[in-house]
Amino acid sequence: MTAQAHLGLSATRRLDRLSWPEAEKALQQSRSTVVWPMGAFEQHGPHLPLATDALFAEQILDTVLSQLAPHAPIWSLPSQSIGFSPEHSGFPGTLSLTSGLLTQLIIEVGTQLCAQGVKRLVLFNAHGGQIGLLQAAARELRVQSPSMAILPCFLWSGVPGLDALIPGDELRGGLHAAQAETSLMLALEPELVGDARPVDGDHRQPSSLATPPPGWSLEGAAPTAWLTTDLSTSGVIGDSRAASAECGEALERCLVSHWLNLFGSLLASEWPPSQPVAVSN
Repeated sequence: MTAQAHLGLSATRRLDRLSWPEAEKALQQSRSTVVWPMGAFEQHGPHLPLATDALFAEQILDTVLSQLAPHAPIWSLPSQSIGFSPEHSGFPGTLSLTSGLLTQLIIEVGTQLCAQGVKRLVLFNAHGGQIGLLQAAARELRVQSPSMAILPCFLWSGVPGLDALIPGDELRGGLHAAQAETSLMLALEPELVGDARPVDGDHRQPSSLATPPPGWSLEGAAPTAWLTTDLSTSGVIGDSRAASAECGEALERCLVSHWLNLFGSLLASEWPPSQPVAVSN
């Protein structure tokens, strides 16, 4: 029996694998942190599985959690594998929740976690199409649960070193099932990757009808609400030809290192304050 189990806590990082007395003890610790991996159930071209985003969130998170200190008060929920994916609804296999339903789900689960003592809830999201929605849902949840910090994160955001692995044009414009995602899947679950390496969804050439007017872009400072069918017949947006397992392994190392640092920093802190900061008049 491990020392942690002897103290009444299982060695698992999965909250759903704990008994209720273990969960009670875990969630009421002073720095209790719960991470909810979030993905999508959507097309990823003819060569990647529908579960791509959920698989990335689960596997990167599992690796990060396994490298944290054994007694760190952090646990994960089962992944939310169906997300907000209306942009891909033109492709068979895609399943999408409405924005209101996903928002309400986050609020329902989050308020219950807060009531049980959780101090921090991290929405660990790997689907780019729901970044803004999760940020809005997190704000609504925070209003209803002011004692709990809610951190809506995107797997690929702010990760140093990606520009050394993926060409600049592809890093900016390979938005879906292109070099980065195909490479990472080749590293994590190569048996799920098909043989096709599509190049599609070109939105960077002035001659393309799908290219936004000057100053506008699909994503970035002046984005547009695009649908995949506006851009692509294969479901890919970008160029997957240079994808490789070696590139994917390097991407995995970058992602794990980045999130290990961030979770380590969070767990070492006493943030958020137990009482709201007073507003001076």
